[in-house]
Amino acid sequence: MATYIGLACFTEQGLRNVKDTVRRADLVRESAQKFGVRVRDIMWTQGAYDIVLWCEADNDAAIATFSLATASAGNVRFQTLRAFTRGEMEAVLQKLG
Repeated sequence: MATYIGLACFTEQGLRNVKDTVRRADLVRESAQKFGVRVRDIMWTQGAYDIVLWCEADNDAAIATFSLATASAGNVRFQTLRAFTRGEMEAVLQKLG
């Protein structure tokens, strides 16, 4: 499975209902499974992003569908980054020659 980092910022709607953020995170974790995504961890952060997710998915389409479904609920704006493990990065670097 490929690793992805999700970066989320609360929308105005998400901030109005911020007291529900932990419950919503549980629902996001559950819904991820139907898209073929495993949410390894969800953390609330300070700074440019309000929430960081660590996810795994079989392919880019699965994580894209999950990200769009999550954002379409209207509580967060979502950005997804493909992350490479040390071993994956070593394989990339070996291709440089």
